[in-house]
Amino acid sequence: MKWLELLQVAGVTLFSAVTLVALYSLGVRLTAIAGDAQQKAPGLLRSLAYACFAVCGAGVLFGIYLIVPYFGK
Repeated sequence: MKWLELLQVAGVTLFSAVTLVALYSLGVRLTAIAGDAQQKAPGLLRSLAYACFAVCGAGVLFGIYLIVPYFGK
């Protein structure tokens, strides 16, 4: 068995999962901060939150692209 490849896949999977969860959490937090009435520039925070959500969505779509064999042809 090729242990180095297994460790590489496990490492990339762990890194990707942590990154996606952190970006989604950051997006939720920025959305909550932007909803606060006392903020001076809620539009900037809301757009940063949407950017975090967009990167999360792109990561999920890329993962689906890698998993589904139909797209790899």
